[in-house]
Amino acid sequence: MTRIGKQLPWVRTQQVSIHWIRHTTLTWVERNFGYAVAHAYAGHTDSGGRRSHVDLRARQPVEVAAALAALTGEPHPLTTTEGW
Repeated sequence: MTRIGKQLPWVRTQQVSIHWIRHTTLTWVERNFGYAVAHAYAGHTDSGGRRSHVDLRARQPVEVAAALAALTGEPHPLTTTEGW
């Protein structure tokens, strides 16, 4: 918050933190693209051989790219605008 708060005073006033931005972004991705895509978007991986009863992997990297493109309003080379 310190560095960005120097450039954008409203960040300091509203107490916006990097954690808040990450949480808000991941919440939006989850609501619009589902839990598995949000999980992958966050960079979470299932490691150590542990697997839950639900497969949390996004089916394709294109799903994460589509979420990024929708969030930013910019095209992503792995996606097309068709379908979202």
